[in-house]
Amino acid sequence: MASGDLVKRSLDQDDLPFGSALTSSGRVSTAHEFGTKSPEHLPFATPDLVALDDALSEATRATQIRFNVFIGDLGANVSAGMDALFPGTPDSIRSILIAVDPNNKAIEIRTGRRVSDRATDRVAQLGITAALGPFRDGNLIDGLVSSVRVMAAAIVSP
Repeated sequence: MASGDLVKRSLDQDDLPFGSALTSSGRVSTAHEFGTKSPEHLPFATPDLVALDDALSEATRATQIRFNVFIGDLGANVSAGMDALFPGTPDSIRSILIAVDPNNKAIEIRTGRRVSDRATDRVAQLGITAALGPFRDGNLIDGLVSSVRVMAAAIVSP
């Protein structure tokens, strides 16, 4: 999950891998020995992760709405999987979650009830539309960055 990591419903500090810490925002920060690869990050290059993190940070600053990203299996019923996942995300009532299930080729966006007046269905549709082109080209991170940026611009613009 981005704001950075995987969502876990009951995250215990003792269950974190060596070199990891739970930040006050609910994000898991992990340090690795220089030169070693982390199995959790192998699918994405560092510049891609930095671009996604920058987009999430900028969008959150500009809108005062927390943006989160989940990439993973949402189950056979993607919508039901998203409905089950969303309440466990950090600050869910004041956030937006963009979830991508690559196996089902699905993208879902949910907004918290305290921000739904600004992050409307129209904004979510703009985010999905922005992601589709890069997704078709096989650029998952580019699609997510585009989605976040378009949604943030639509929320900030009158």
